[in-house]
Amino acid sequence: MRFFKIAVICFSGLIAFNVLASEGGTPSAKGAAVYIVSPANGETVASPVKVVFGLSGMGVAPAGTDKESTGHHHLLVDGKKLPALDQRMGQEVKHFGGGQTETMLELTPGKHTLQLILGDKGHVPHQPALVSETITIIVK
Repeated sequence: MRFFKIAVICFSGLIAFNVLASEGGTPSAKGAAVYIVSPANGETVASPVKVVFGLSGMGVAPAGTDKESTGHHHLLVDGKKLPALDQRMGQEVKHFGGGQTETMLELTPGKHTLQLILGDKGHVPHQPALVSETITIIVK
């Protein structure tokens, strides 16, 4: 009987874990925000462009790290629309799973948009999703 109770508890835990994982269930910290520190919206820059990521109210950790209130950055460059915010992000974003907080981008001359999304240990946006404002830069 004891084995049966343990099995039921373990099975229930697996079901709860799978429901949370399928819903992108990693919670974001209340009041947390992700943003682009630089370049500034509307700024004219030269390529390569140094992009600095900002995060308040949570910490940065490499992908795969299972620690509360942490995540890692994903950058949407020239995105038409956001990826699904309840699923693992794919090729539509640049992944910074090493916990990087900045990058150098080679961009062609012209207008470009940049937007950050914080992902959990499995590259799924937190709930609620932490998404920066979209900025536009001009590369000369």
